[in-house]
Amino acid sequence: MNSVLIQGHPGIGPKATGLALVADDNFSARYDLNRIEGVFSRPAHKLFGQAYVGKILVLNIAKGGVATAWMLHEMASRGMAPAALLLNYANPIIAQGAAFGGIALVDRFDVNITARIITGDTVSVDPATGEVIVSVAQPA
Repeated sequence: MNSVLIQGHPGIGPKATGLALVADDNFSARYDLNRIEGVFSRPAHKLFGQAYVGKILVLNIAKGGVATAWMLHEMASRGMAPAALLLNYANPIIAQGAAFGGIALVDRFDVNITARIITGDTVSVDPATGEVIVSVAQPA
């Protein structure tokens, strides 16, 4: 395995490692997720039907209002939250939600994060430094 370092802005929350779930789409915890079943539930979302629990979510821009903050906390309290959020741009509301829920969040990368990580990649996130390490399998 080789690894690739992607640099983002220092973020929020604990270090996290997991499998990536990626889409060039925006993100709202309120409107895009079924918090009980742990899947993307908005039919128009590119990740519709995909399970997000314990995954490193890699998406474009945070959207939505204040409900995101308490929803991320509520999901984390039940073990139904993603392991981390990697966004090209996070708004203050999602940052508050990640902090409140203890979920790793990094944004403002030196590249388009949705184009550099592929669903199923193993990703390690260090919010304190903004570093994201993507494990890349060597070709056979």
